[in-house]
Amino acid sequence: MRYDEPGPGEELNPGEATAARPAASLILLRDAPGGPEVLLVQRNPEQRFMPGAWVFPGGAVDGDEEEPAATAVRELAEEAGIRLPAGTALESFSRWITPAQVKIRFDTWFYVAAAPEEAEPTPDGEECVDARWVAPGDALEAYSHDALTLVFPTIKHLEQLAEFESVGAALDDARARKVMPVEPRVLEEGGVARVVLPGEPGYED
Repeated sequence: MRYDEPGPGEELNPGEATAARPAASLILLRDAPGGPEVLLVQRNPEQRFMPGAWVFPGGAVDGDEEEPAATAVRELAEEAGIRLPAGTALESFSRWITPAQVKIRFDTWFYVAAAPEEAEPTPDGEECVDARWVAPGDALEAYSHDALTLVFPTIKHLEQLAEFESVGAALDDARARKVMPVEPRVLEEGGVARVVLPGEPGYED
């Protein structure tokens, strides 16, 4: 299983780039004996875009008035049935823009937050059909054995999350970050598409 493949349902766009729609995702974390666990939800396999993929709860910003952080909180409630208590700290973690070579594009803010005590997800059954708490390293291991479908941004975030020893450490790291937009590119070589990040070989070609 390759980590650098475009996700399922991500159609390449040979023409002019489409505008990236504002969006937000919430990386919800909880401490566990073996280290932090993250909430992942499984997208409905019947959907055209990223069918069956395990992702962080999230979606498109609703209209011009909604802030990305509010979108992240709303999507967590809608997709996973978890409502954050008032005053819960949301820390900006990253901002990813879908490659220009992909048809459906999002400009997504990712936020991290600590889960409420005893929070257990309840998928909505329509957009998301399953949910689980999982250690980031375990999710990556499952992906490497084709036991979990992940998409490129989720993989790259899980790699970073696997380095934290606690939820507090992840939140502290997020508070200290200067978030800069990351826009990968899709390169096609010999009929095979792969995703590259800024600074990697081939990105500037």
